[in-house]
Amino acid sequence: MSRPRMNLKYLRHLSHLFAARRRALPSPAAPGTPLAEVRGLHVRLGQREVLAGVGLVARAGEVLALVGPNGAGKSTLLATLAADLPPGQGEVRIDGRPAHEWSAPELALRRAVLPQAAALAFPFPVEEVVRMGRAPWAGTPLEDEDESAVAAAMAATEVTAFAGRPFSALSGGERARVALARVLAQRAPLLLLDEPTAALDLRHQELVLRICRERAAAGDAVVVVLHDLGLAAAHADRVAVLHDGEVAAEGPPAEVFRDGLLSRVYRQPVEVFPHPRTGVPLVMPKRDPQTEQERTERDLLTNT
Repeated sequence: MSRPRMNLKYLRHLSHLFAARRRALPSPAAPGTPLAEVRGLHVRLGQREVLAGVGLVARAGEVLALVGPNGAGKSTLLATLAADLPPGQGEVRIDGRPAHEWSAPELALRRAVLPQAAALAFPFPVEEVVRMGRAPWAGTPLEDEDESAVAAAMAATEVTAFAGRPFSALSGGERARVALARVLAQRAPLLLLDEPTAALDLRHQELVLRICRERAAAGDAVVVVLHDLGLAAAHADRVAVLHDGEVAAEGPPAEVFRDGLLSRVYRQPVEVFPHPRTGVPLVMPKRDPQTEQERTERDLLTNT
């Protein structure tokens, strides 16, 4: 019986940390307003320059997808946009101000971040994990929305049915959805999501990207790291293709996703063609038909 009391005490302490400071509340942004921006961004991790001179803008009312091969700098760029990782050179602006000018509580009102993996030291029930997203609003007029925000986020991500289960007892996909629900409950106007679909099945991948579209339609800016180029093409307003620490191309998916560019960036021949019904670009690895020699070798192996 002591564990639930400890969890409740922790949550109250978390809310107190945010409530104890004065905070400037975010104002609604007009569509197209930059809510996050990097200029001339350089980031080094160890001896490696991960980002080299990157410039990028996340605007209200849009879904921006960051795509590219492993090691291209997508997660590093997302962390820098969130002001969680300081740049070596360049400027990061959030909601019109240099990121370093915001206090941590004020940043928490303006951007919500979903990391690649969610880990908790204690076995909090799912509902308490989602409720943690409301901590930044403690002591503000919008604190009264806590219950409705938590309920809406859990319903949107389809986790209401296991609200009382310990987070540690969930599957990987269930944990990913609960972590997203926490971010949605935060109701920040800038959502920064790092591979939110990686652990999800087909249905929930589409669910998450539909949520991204709904948040953008409501006026938020959504930046999402994706490996699935099909999802990016179907749901993003803009894509930024990262390659060797730089933005190789940026724009609407139909303009950016080209055979030559993607084949070069991913070092894998691909072909891009329009979906027969929607016209959305489909990206597939180029697979040559088997040669006569390969078929002969296969038949010999089968018959021995």
